[in-house]
Amino acid sequence: MIDKTASEYKQVISTCKTLFAKKTHDYGTAWRILRLSSITDQIFIKAQRIRSIQEKGVQKVGDPIKDEFIGIINYCLIALVQIHLGDSKEMEMPFTQLEPLYDKAVEETFELLQNKNHDYGEAWRDMRVSSITDIILMKLLRVKQIEDNAGKTLASEGVKANYQDMINYAVFALIKLNENNN
Repeated sequence: MIDKTASEYKQVISTCKTLFAKKTHDYGTAWRILRLSSITDQIFIKAQRIRSIQEKGVQKVGDPIKDEFIGIINYCLIALVQIHLGDSKEMEMPFTQLEPLYDKAVEETFELLQNKNHDYGEAWRDMRVSSITDIILMKLLRVKQIEDNAGKTLASEGVKANYQDMINYAVFALIKLNENNN
């Protein structure tokens, strides 16, 4: 099952990376202007839309829920890249410079997933997509609280681990949605 998950994970990330590369071509790295708190709020908007559609059972804007999960993954990866870049003032970066940073963030996040899957026995496969959405929203509220506390925590993991968890949960949701459509 672990090999299946690795294959499915890589397929989802490949879709996300392709879109990220195309948007970087179209928009450049305009996102470099965003503070982490703004990225967190952008992710929150996407997760809240998913939850709203799940609760209402109807959507009025044509963008599919899958696209919102892809957006969550890419914005979380943008946050991880921003954390890596720190105080760098470099605004415009070519994709060739971003790609290794994107890949490194994915690699670290996938390693976390493998470790957790080992310990939890892929319990996510028995979860509902709506529960995954709720967990992403909970993680966002945690990140917002950490940001409001100037990044200081007493007993909790920091924002990086929460962004990584959100990536992994969004990947799980996309895997489950793909399984439901097959």
